[in-house]
Amino acid sequence: MRVIQIPCFVVCLFIAVQIHAQQKKPNIVIIISDDHAYQTIGAYGSNTGRTPNIDRIAGEGATFHRAFVNNSICGPSRATLLTGKYSHKNGFKDNETSNFDFSQNLFVKDLQQVGYKTAWIGKIHLGHQLQGFNYYDVLIGQGHYFNPDFISNTGKTRVEGYVSDIVTDKALGWLDSIGTEDPFCLIIGHKATHRTWMPDPKDFGLYDRDSIPLPDTYYDAYAGREAAAVQEMSIDKDMRMGYDLKMFDSWENMMKDGNFSRMTDAQKKQYWAYYRPIYEKLKLDNLSGKALAEWKYRRYMVDYLNTATSMDRNIGRVLDYLKSHYLEDNTLVVYLSDQGFYMGEHGWFDKRFMYEESFRTPMVARWPGVIPAGAQVDSKVVNADIGPTILEIADVSKPKDMQGISFLKTLKNPKKEHRETVYYHYYENGEHAVSPHFGVRDNQYKLIRFYKRVEGWELFDLKNDPQELRNIYNDPSYQRIVKKMKTKLKKEIQRFDDKEAHDILLKD
Repeated sequence: MRVIQIPCFVVCLFIAVQIHAQQKKPNIVIIISDDHAYQTIGAYGSNTGRTPNIDRIAGEGATFHRAFVNNSICGPSRATLLTGKYSHKNGFKDNETSNFDFSQNLFVKDLQQVGYKTAWIGKIHLGHQLQGFNYYDVLIGQGHYFNPDFISNTGKTRVEGYVSDIVTDKALGWLDSIGTEDPFCLIIGHKATHRTWMPDPKDFGLYDRDSIPLPDTYYDAYAGREAAAVQEMSIDKDMRMGYDLKMFDSWENMMKDGNFSRMTDAQKKQYWAYYRPIYEKLKLDNLSGKALAEWKYRRYMVDYLNTATSMDRNIGRVLDYLKSHYLEDNTLVVYLSDQGFYMGEHGWFDKRFMYEESFRTPMVARWPGVIPAGAQVDSKVVNADIGPTILEIADVSKPKDMQGISFLKTLKNPKKEHRETVYYHYYENGEHAVSPHFGVRDNQYKLIRFYKRVEGWELFDLKNDPQELRNIYNDPSYQRIVKKMKTKLKKEIQRFDDKEAHDILLKD
């Protein structure tokens, strides 16, 4: 009897096909970065940032041009992602006073009920008493770029290396540890590109010779916008030479910074070797005024873009893993940031404001056979919609307390509208001196009500003033629009049951 030998790769392929035939529900991979600006991503037309792997997701799937957050700050954004509820309903309004209650309903808990294995690895910034995850290994607090500390259900550990690499190693290690008979939901939380923008040394110099144009609004004088005028997030005035830009006058002072003292000797020497010549040239040039303000902008951008490079490279590792393990065809991959970020627009770094650069977040998604490749989505979605969308994908009913709305129909048909308006409420009244505010945005107009630190209204015509430089709230020719937008705002406040905003409007 003749024995036919079947090549090993054919056997492996057959097994993979059999597994996928049994596994009907799609896998979910959510990659969430920190403070990554859409202005620096190739898929959004950036001429400065190079992000080939984020662009790869976009090219093989969809780019969302109107993805927004409900509260532009890290912890609250992640709380909304998990709960599908706005900040006043999930209880995590700000990073300064809030504590996240993991016992409330989370979309991952619903996934577990239908057989999903769930994990969060990396930055979460919501404490470490996690529920709803079969496995977690998260950064403590904000985390560190070098030799970060993690906490899991087995305790705390410090891992030597660079954070983007380590988070990805852990994520892929978890995927290796589980069988693929059951579907999985993996959330990868990157620390990058959070302040203080510390690149992997292998990426030093990538943008040193690039032309990085100054934003048109860099010298914004904030006319008619009182809240913008009193903020403390100016690159010129508020960005710190040592802490932010690594311009230390001595080795000893550099070592006083906790980001550097935790480094290995080799890591410290790499940083000193790269930044010291930059510092010496700065001293020699003796810059001041606008010249120094523009020098700080450029250094900020170079550090930021270098830091994003490592994260993008590690996103590529995840995509390659899915491909090599025959998982990509049955896996929805979503990349987004916890909010947008200012890349010098209005002279700023940071986020918080309802202005477009921080209100909008980059989001790209790939799901072969469902999302058309290269799709450009102009429909408005908000981060509260992600949980309900995933539940519908998994054929799970949305809990009644979830305020988000599934946009699965928009994933399948990118031309399909989703939301007419988007509601926003920022609560924190401390760091960076940004006044709390709430507001509403439709296709053309944005209405904002500031309170506490600054009391007042702003209205912008986004079609004619996309950079939001002219507050037209008191313009007589726009009073009909003011009335119309206030009606929309009140409707959204009622829809989301935001009692604090409702009470403020009652006093007006």
